[in-house]
Amino acid sequence: MGLRTPLFDTHVAAGAKIVDFAGWDMPLHYGSQLEEHRAVRAGCGLFDVSHMRAVDITGADAAKFLSVLLANDVAKLATPGRALYSCMLNPSGGVLDDLITYFFTPQHYRVVVNAGTASRDIEWMRGQAEDLAVHIDLRSDLALIAVQGPRAAQCLAAALPAAAAPAQNLKPFSAAWLAAAAPALAVLVARTGYTGEDGFELMLPATQAAATWAALVAAGGRPCGLGARDTLRLEAGMNLYGQDMDESVNPLESGLAWTVDLRNPARDFIGRRALEAAPRERALLGLVLQARGVLRAHQIVHTAHGAGLTTSGSYAPSLDGSVALARLPAAVAAGDTVEVDIRGKRLPARVVKPPFVRNGKVLVAPQTPSKE
Repeated sequence: MGLRTPLFDTHVAAGAKIVDFAGWDMPLHYGSQLEEHRAVRAGCGLFDVSHMRAVDITGADAAKFLSVLLANDVAKLATPGRALYSCMLNPSGGVLDDLITYFFTPQHYRVVVNAGTASRDIEWMRGQAEDLAVHIDLRSDLALIAVQGPRAAQCLAAALPAAAAPAQNLKPFSAAWLAAAAPALAVLVARTGYTGEDGFELMLPATQAAATWAALVAAGGRPCGLGARDTLRLEAGMNLYGQDMDESVNPLESGLAWTVDLRNPARDFIGRRALEAAPRERALLGLVLQARGVLRAHQIVHTAHGAGLTTSGSYAPSLDGSVALARLPAAVAAGDTVEVDIRGKRLPARVVKPPFVRNGKVLVAPQTPSKE
């Protein structure tokens, strides 16, 4: 038996297919992964993301600590509730994890880390915090629910009337607290997500999770599992830790150069020197298969500039075709045609710049299957 979120019993009662994910018992789907995917693109989908862990960073040196820990610069966060996406690197520039950091005060931040890396992340953080006035607190008392899709704001406002104003006014990568009778019962609403659609993520006391989920379902939200979450994030060109990046690659060759802030030469964050010295040999790009078949992770990609490898791949419902992210030689460019080895056959694919889909709109031409 794996770890279970506060919503586990709710998923089982709804008939979810439960699978292991990073040691957690999580819903894969509730009957139709395809319908769940489409519900998020057209309406509102709900995801239990409580397996991701919230970590509070507090203390007089909190900002100093995070400025060294993260490749992006927390000095950008000057307004309470603002959030920042960043990678946390090792000294060689490899990605230990990608995470979101929320700013509340200069002495209080909240970091949300991935499920599969949470224990290692916290151990790493504590190791880097020695000799600093910093406290690192894993918030095991919280649940996380994602509300995603073009009708997410309406669904959230109907389920939680106190969230109506934040749902209307919050800017992307911003968060707000909902008033509560006691501070310990406060709910944080953030306009963030992992689907390429408008949406929100709620951080709330675990004791409120089941009732909040039920209210969101009653307001029109459709429960969605890991299967739809993966096809949605792939269409949106969003990386998955452990597939599209890990300790063996740096963010510059993972499509994440925009998350690295080198502007302040005095900010010597962990991994900076390695990044500045790293040759730009590979880049993460998108592929659209031009033949019948399905792209998967770990397929060899043959290009005019050498071999590459797919990192994530799947059938993309919004395109009615197959797409992938692939780490390719840096000389490969969008518009090039490459060949992917699928079960011993080289099939043509077009190189594109991700994302494939954003805000319900397909941004790349669909596949044009070759005749066989």
